[in-house]
Order: sequence, then C-alpha cells, then structure tokens
Amino acid sequence: MKVAVYYSNNDVRIEERPVPQISDGEILVKMKASGICGTDVMQWYRQQKAPRVLGHEMAGEIVEVKLATHNFKMGDRIFVSHHVPCYKCHYCLDGNYTACEFLHTGNYEPGGFSEYIRVPEQNVKFGTFLLPEAITCEDAAMIEPLACVVLGQKNLGIKKGHTVLVIGSGISGLLHIQMAKLKGATVIATDINKYRLNKALEFGADYVFKADEYSADTLSAINKGRLAERVIVCAGAKQAVDNAISSIDRKGIILFFAVPNGDINIPSMHFWRNEITATFSYGAAPEDLQKALELVETGAVDVRKMITHRLPLSEIQKGFGLVSEAKDSLKVVMTPD
Repeated sequence: MKVAVYYSNNDVRIEERPVPQISDGEILVKMKASGICGTDVMQWYRQQKAPRVLGHEMAGEIVEVKLATHNFKMGDRIFVSHHVPCYKCHYCLDGNYTACEFLHTGNYEPGGFSEYIRVPEQNVKFGTFLLPEAITCEDAAMIEPLACVVLGQKNLGIKKGHTVLVIGSGISGLLHIQMAKLKGATVIATDINKYRLNKALEFGADYVFKADEYSADTLSAINKGRLAERVIVCAGAKQAVDNAISSIDRKGIILFFAVPNGDINIPSMHFWRNEITATFSYGAAPEDLQKALELVETGAVDVRKMITHRLPLSEIQKGFGLVSEAKDSLKVVMTPD
C-alpha cells in the first residue's frame, strides 16, 4: 500500500509498505479522507520524530474486522480518533482525559496519510464513530479539529454579551469564531492574511483587522471603551501573544489554543491585580468528538465550506505546501488516488 512519509515540510515521500495485519478487537480501515492539520506543518515540532506517517483527521470505510469489534462491521463509514484515554488512570478517573498518558502515546497504524490503517482495540472501543448519512468522509475529517475547539471553549464560559477576540483566522480560528457566535458573543478576528480575514467575516466575525494594524486601542474604540472578556490565540507568532495580553479585560480569560516556539512571558503583577486567567488546551476527549459530530450533523457549525482543497494522496507534497504557505487555502484534505 502507499503511505506518505514525513521527513520535513518540503520532503513528504510516497513509499510502499505492507498492509497492516489486525488482531482480535481491531479493524482495518480504507482511508477516504484525511485532513492536513496546522500542527502537521509545525516543522520544529514534527521533525523530532521524523521520518513518520502523519495524519490524525481520518475518516474511511471498514474493510476488515476481527472478533469483538464492538458492533462495527465491514462497509461501515467511520471517523476514527487517533488518541483515546485509558479511562483507568488517576487523570481519567478525575475527568481529565487529555492528561492521560495513554491518550498521548496511543495512535493508529501507520497514520492517516496511508491507504489502509489498523485501528487498535482501545481506539475502536472509544474513538470510532459511525457517520450519519448527512456527513461525508470529507466532512468527517473536520470532526477532530472541531472537537479540539469544543474542549478549548468548554471552560471559557463564553456567553451573550461577551466580546471575544480571536487572534489568527485559520481553521482553528474560524471554528472558534463559529462556536463563540453560537453562544451569542460579539467576535473580533485578526490575521495577517486578507483572504482569511474575509473568511472570518463569512463565518460570522463581527469585525476583522489586519494583525499588523490591530492594537488594544482599536478594540477599545469599537467595544464601548472596554477590552475583551475572552481572547483566543490561534497563531504562534510572538505578536499574537503580545496582542492577547494587551487586549484582555479585567477578570478575563486568555486561551492559548496555539503557542509560539518558545516560552511565554506573563506580566504577573498585571495578571494578579486584574485577576486575569491564562489557560491552554490540547487535544480532545471522546465526549468532545461526539459533540463535534453532532454539531457537524446538524449544521450548527459549517465545516464543508472550510474545505478548500481536495488532493489525491500522491499529491500530498502539494498539500503540505498549501498549508505551510497559508495563503488562499483553509482545510486541505487528502483522498485516495
């Protein structure tokens, strides 16, 4: 079978490997759609484990099952999460599933950018979801990124009347915009890219600003003299961090959904005096994936319009180029040749 092996952003090679063999409780999936995530092109992060088959936003069709496959059968269309918790450790028993060590170490084999994928029993049991007829496999490639947004906003307490600043209007930013609008917030979005600012407006932002023209004074001027109750950082630039810190109101919460390649300096006296909270979010748990699936199925969050490019697996290098350049593209989805 063909697999796409990541060596660097500019070196993703199509190679041949044997089709994985499955054991009892496992399933073999033929990939139908697999999205390229923004983290896939974070070269400083990904090259540490290269060469590797990436891809964790995968949907497909079951082509082989073994015993006790939890009611799944051949021909089922499914979305599969690459990370699932163990539900047994201290963190899981406390409801903190994304802190589970198993969640961070488990994965399917060899990765979503492959013609066939072996899904381990734990992933079959807790991370495999049947797709309703209304959801295509390409739509389903958006379930995992949306689930991460669901988890990220879970503890923000966004409500009607809040002003939410979303810094960075790529896929994550656009999903955050849609989720915040569902809760009745006024949303202001920034980005360095005019194309993405137009998309931010299309997906519900009330105001948009070029990142290099934005300041806290800009926010205050359109927000009745106030700063933002919530700031969501979806860009890894240092300026994004600086804008977040300068734009948060008293008692506000900053969510670092993306982080820079380096430490973040927090002005502790300012945060203490104004009781500002900084929080981070990583990944998603099965309950977040289920919620994301429901949001996609009902159309509450429009993911289909966010898919701008569909490419065969053999053209994955082109796909990585599109995502790396971040110009006139949003979600790039790989499909079978």
